[in-house]
Amino acid sequence: MATDHLSWLREGQTLSTTEQLLCIIKLSIPAIFAQISTVAMEYIDASMVGHLGATSSAAIGLVSSTTWLVGGISTSVATGFTVQVAHRIGAREDARARAVVRHGLLTVLAFGLLIAALSSGISFYLPTWLGGASDIRSEATAYFLVYSLALPAFVLNYAAGGMLQCSGNMHIPSILNIGMCVFDVLFNAVLIFPTRTVQIFGKDFLVYGANLGVMGASLGTGLAELVSAILMLYFLLIRSDKLHLRKEVNVGNYRQELAQAIKISLPIAIENAISGGAQVVSTKIVSPLGNISIAANSFSVTAEGLCYMPGYGIASAATALIGQSVGAGRPKETRKLSFLTVGLGMAMMTGTGILLYIFAPQMLEILSPNIEIQSLGVKVLRIEAFAEPFFAAGIVTAGVFRGTGKTLISTLLNLSTMWFIRLPLAAFLAPKIGLKGVWIAMCLQLIVCGTLFLIAMVMSLRVREE
Repeated sequence: MATDHLSWLREGQTLSTTEQLLCIIKLSIPAIFAQISTVAMEYIDASMVGHLGATSSAAIGLVSSTTWLVGGISTSVATGFTVQVAHRIGAREDARARAVVRHGLLTVLAFGLLIAALSSGISFYLPTWLGGASDIRSEATAYFLVYSLALPAFVLNYAAGGMLQCSGNMHIPSILNIGMCVFDVLFNAVLIFPTRTVQIFGKDFLVYGANLGVMGASLGTGLAELVSAILMLYFLLIRSDKLHLRKEVNVGNYRQELAQAIKISLPIAIENAISGGAQVVSTKIVSPLGNISIAANSFSVTAEGLCYMPGYGIASAATALIGQSVGAGRPKETRKLSFLTVGLGMAMMTGTGILLYIFAPQMLEILSPNIEIQSLGVKVLRIEAFAEPFFAAGIVTAGVFRGTGKTLISTLLNLSTMWFIRLPLAAFLAPKIGLKGVWIAMCLQLIVCGTLFLIAMVMSLRVREE
């Protein structure tokens, strides 16, 4: 089991700024590796499908925004319970934390099944609604249908990993997510391509292939998620020191836990719906620009994922740290840790933004052999690179707000900037300058949103301390 780096919060110890920063880094590194694995899976799918041609790439790109929307709404329910786990452990109420785990997993599974049924029901109509050309609709439908059926495994994996992280165990979720990436490669290699001869170390090997194309990419990812979810539940429910199942009196109150989960999750669900809905509308704006623009837009989003993975890793650490400091009743530590995590996230994503600008051509070459897609993707990625520090501010500050249980602020800020800055500006610029206009609008929105997040965090922490 991983070392518990959060015990000092619960035990009332005081650490220096350097020691706190080291604690943040220790908690963040495994979470960053977990983010790397997630983005790597997207790279694997995109790169493998990219070699099938621009049409197949556009098919995935068309529905990718909807998968983000559905995935974001599905995982929001899990957050309502994972934050409560952090609060209970921070308050040294381990038995109540275990009750939250049991009730939370059952609730998340039920919600995942519901969303899977609804998403599957619209899979045939979705490509047409999004304005996709007739030559990509069937593949887009197949990809989204398989993705929808895999949602229960996806949300259980997310919930179990989040609960382990909020207990202070960042290593196991990271290792399992990296393993999930390996499984994705193996499943995709078999499911996407036909049976073929592969040369390894000068020797020819016959590799069986199901030749499912785009559907194979979605099925491979779903199977990898399922394997990871099973292992994640094993480490949570059987191996975790604090949270494993045991015979004990049930001290939890499901109604109270559900009410608190709804209070935390509903704003996040609305925020994800707003953000994901904006991405869907953005896809509608991009679709008339043609398959090359659709593919370039999708690949560029995937490429940018490598840039913001440190932000989401640090945000996960921030949620655990802030959640347990709130549960332990330490407002001064809450304030200090908030500023340290946000500052570290902005510094790291400034660095990754510079790397994104420099290595954009190489990143697109990995994802697609199509020269037109590469050229357009490089242009929009270099626009986005300037927004990365502010994007970090929004990502990590949202993690801080999740830790405190105040998730409505994030929702309001994303609502206002997404729908009143990004989308109107993208709709105005896209017909004039193409895909670059969509990404200019995104860049400006992230700068404004990140600035507002910082102001909101400062004001919120000042009120909490008073």
